Amino acid sequence: MSDVKPASKRARKAQETRQRILAAALELFVRDGYGATNLQDVADRAGVAVQTIYFVFGNKRALLKELVDVTIAGDEEPVATMDRRWYTDALAADTAHDMVRAYVAGTTSILERAAPIGKVLEGAVASDPEVAALWPHEVDPRYVVHREAAEALVAKPGARERLPAEEAADLLFGLLSPELYLLFTRERGWSRERWEQWAGQTLRAQLCSG
Repeated sequence: MSDVKPASKRARKAQETRQRILAAALELFVRDGYGATNLQDVADRAGVAVQTIYFVFGNKRALLKELVDVTIAGDEEPVATMDRRWYTDALAADTAHDMVRAYVAGTTSILERAAPIGKVLEGAVASDPEVAALWPHEVDPRYVVHREAAEALVAKPGARERLPAEEAADLLFGLLSPELYLLFTRERGWSRERWEQWAGQTLRAQLCSG
């Protein structure tokens, strides 16, 4: 029993250190940009030695990848978006109207966290082309998620008659994009609630009958 407690304490401390580093990297990458931020800046902000960042993440690119993945997921659990409870529950909704409502709510939660980091990623790719190789880019992963949702939606009662899944996927991909979310919430000052209501109404008008 005495051997378990110290290990648990060490694990908690390691996790707290990891979270401090990620929080510091998010703050600095968003504020100053990926290219202008070095790992010593992140270490100073997180209150750790720079060697700790190298030990935990390896390098700056790996830190960025982990930050993007964790920000999108909302936690550090190794669960893909399409296996997340909010996603499977939305796709299991009884009607197209109910699915759009649940899907927009879940996606908005991701956009609220991830849209700012998307801008960071754009700048990172511009300053370091090797960053683009960190994620597969033959097909946008975001489109893959929306395409599966579209396939489920068009088969539900209340979906627009003869709505092609490809068109539904394009509408989800475009209207629930980080760029559009930031345009309304950051540049035009909309609240999250106003955005979610508008996105839901717009998509129901395009995807649902009645």
